[in-house]
Amino acid sequence: MATSSAIDTLIELAVKETDEAAKRLGHAIRACDEVTEKLNLLLRYRDEYAARFQDNLSVGLSASGYRNFQLFIDKLDNAASSQQLVLLDAKRRIEEARTAWQASERKRMSYGTLASRALKEEQRKEAKRDQKATDEHAARANLYKR
Repeated sequence: MATSSAIDTLIELAVKETDEAAKRLGHAIRACDEVTEKLNLLLRYRDEYAARFQDNLSVGLSASGYRNFQLFIDKLDNAASSQQLVLLDAKRRIEEARTAWQASERKRMSYGTLASRALKEEQRKEAKRDQKATDEHAARANLYKR
């Protein structure tokens, strides 16, 4: 029975580890969603700014206005590129968290399998003891009938 208690303790620890890994995975997914939203916001803003620039071109634009536009678009492009790198990192973190969760889940399941096997073995031994007691009882009863 001590082995069963040890397995139960391992299962309890594995369940906690799996829960923590699942929480870390959830945090990583939410962080990635936030990064994606920021990137999309930057790209939309860049598109809107470029559209306004096109509208201003039809009316006429000074050289300094054109230069300011180019500088600002470059800054937006750099920010979007940086955000894409952050997004790649966030996706990498999701994969790492998913791998860790899967590993802890496999461990939890393997402990469950060990517990199941131990229970079946204990049940088999108990059935064997019961059968032996029944056989002994039947043998004694048969002996006393004679």
